[in-house]
Amino acid sequence: MYVVMVYDVEEKRVNKVLKIGRKYLTWVQNSVLEGEITEARLERLKSELKRCISEEKDSVIFYIMRTTKYSERQILGVEKGGKGNFL
Repeated sequence: MYVVMVYDVEEKRVNKVLKIGRKYLTWVQNSVLEGEITEARLERLKSELKRCISEEKDSVIFYIMRTTKYSERQILGVEKGGKGNFL
C-alpha cells in the first residue's frame, strides 16, 4: 500500500516524530512523509508514534491508498525531500 503521513505536533516532539517516520517512509516536505509500506510496518510505525506523541495535543494523519494508479503529484515552487516516490 502507499501511505502519506502528515503530522502536526508540538515543537519539542517534531524531530522525534520525523526520525520515527523516516525509518518507514520518505520525507518529502515539512511534516509530510510518503511511501510504500506493508500493513505490518504501518502498524509498527503507528505503535512507535503513539509512544512518542501526546494524543491530547498532537495529530498524525495517514492517507492510505491501495494503489497509486489514479494518483498524481503536482508541485508548485520548490520540491523538497524525496523525489519520484509518488506516481
